Amino acid sequence: MRFSMRRTACLLAATAVALGGLATGASAAGEFNVKDYGATGNGSSNDTSAINNAITAANNAGGGTVRFPSGTYKSGSSIHMKSNVTIQLDSGATVVGASGTGYDKPEDNPNDKFQDYGHSHFHNAMIWGDRLTNIAFVGAGTIDGGDHLITGNPDSGQADKIISLTRCDGLTVSGITLRRGGHFAMLINDCTNVTSDHLTIDTASDRDGWNVISTTNVKITNANIAANDDALVFKSDYALGAKLSNGNVTVSDSNLSAKCCNALMFGSETCGDFTHYQFDRITITGAQKSGLGLVSMDGSKISDVHYRDITVTGVHSPIMQKVGTRKRCGNNPGVGSISNITYDNITITGNTPSFSPTLWGESSGHISDVTFNNVNIKVPGGNGTMSTAVPSNDAGDYNPKSIGTRPAYGWYIRYANNIKFLNSSVKFASNDGRPAVIANNSGPLTFDNFVAQRGSNSPADFVFQSTTGVCASNVRDTNNNPVRYDPSTPPTCTSSSDFSLTATPASQTVTAGGSATYNVHTATVSGTPGPVTLTATGQPAGAQV
Repeated sequence: MRFSMRRTACLLAATAVALGGLATGASAAGEFNVKDYGATGNGSSNDTSAINNAITAANNAGGGTVRFPSGTYKSGSSIHMKSNVTIQLDSGATVVGASGTGYDKPEDNPNDKFQDYGHSHFHNAMIWGDRLTNIAFVGAGTIDGGDHLITGNPDSGQADKIISLTRCDGLTVSGITLRRGGHFAMLINDCTNVTSDHLTIDTASDRDGWNVISTTNVKITNANIAANDDALVFKSDYALGAKLSNGNVTVSDSNLSAKCCNALMFGSETCGDFTHYQFDRITITGAQKSGLGLVSMDGSKISDVHYRDITVTGVHSPIMQKVGTRKRCGNNPGVGSISNITYDNITITGNTPSFSPTLWGESSGHISDVTFNNVNIKVPGGNGTMSTAVPSNDAGDYNPKSIGTRPAYGWYIRYANNIKFLNSSVKFASNDGRPAVIANNSGPLTFDNFVAQRGSNSPADFVFQSTTGVCASNVRDTNNNPVRYDPSTPPTCTSSSDFSLTATPASQTVTAGGSATYNVHTATVSGTPGPVTLTATGQPAGAQV
């Protein structure tokens, strides 16, 4: 009997995300109308005490819905969220912040040296809670900082967040709007089982939209976030005195924008490891830093992150991956890494020539196993010819500007391995004197069905510096001409074994009417294995395999 096997290419394996135990709110229990507890809803009286009394009553009853009928509820001091409570904001209901120093003081934190002030303190917020379970914010109403929340470091009694939650299990945020949040519209740290649908955040006049920090099991759908600083950002800091894990996250069917900073971002706080993130059907309409940013600055290993069906316009840095050596984390972190990242069906238009799409690893922390499939990027161009030497880099800074003007108008790749560009392109709006692609201290690299626009004064289209294992197939310029390489010899593709297959036991003798079982094992040399198909031929009549 002879066995034959073939390996089927697999660019992206579909992964089912289990999000068990998501909070559904406490609406099955009783309703607690804040007006029954003394809230006026007139916009001028401080209704915080009445709101807190209603929340306490719902919690004491074992859970319930704290309802805000239409009206404006002034929150001049901190609202204390409790377990098994759903905040329901009816249409026309607004909870608004206040000026003055009536909010809770920031709690002491012995770990505040490892992250910025806003990340280190949680009680100085309009609404905060710690170690809560089964909580929700739902409805068609609004929570508005009212231009009274602080975007920098607040004085005692001032708030810099709308919603601040730590160590929570079971959080639902659905339908509501958060506006003018100060430093953060919402910050959650060390939470799990989070679901959000049709959340609207408008902090375009303030700073961050939603910071999801050291959090697992998250499903975000139909979000609309317009921020000034970061819109939707995933972080892992040391504010809670531990290096915590992150992952099992999906974000889909959402719209993001950021005026000054990053739209969809990992970092910069990156202490704990990140794994299993899926981003689908997202539109990004502006970011003066990264459109799709992913950095490991504090020792984090980031892996298994997948972007699909995303459109990005008006961003300074289209795609940026960077491994840095800031190490701002407890437990003496080493240098992190980025691996197993895929981009499928991505269209990006950049708006500055300096911040080309970049993969920048460290000699001690490489970027590896990244695949771009049908990724088409158009940059402004307009730069002249410049040196192709490695640009300057501040290894302690995550921002796109931490690396000097890239010497490639398109992809700049450094300390990166097993990078694949499939059915993709890079083009410019104005003639550019730089190469389309430069790779330094990298490889293997694959370019298959790749289009690169040629600058009339560029020294070459592809420049490979201390880079080996380059495979280029059907690579051409926009006029279907062969591209120019430096070194000038075109790279060729050579086949090699990238996986092995063994069977245990190696052989067996089978008597008539009997059966034998083999265990088949595969191991990859590098990358992610695709499906393996086994067939059998030559077996005797009547035998089943």
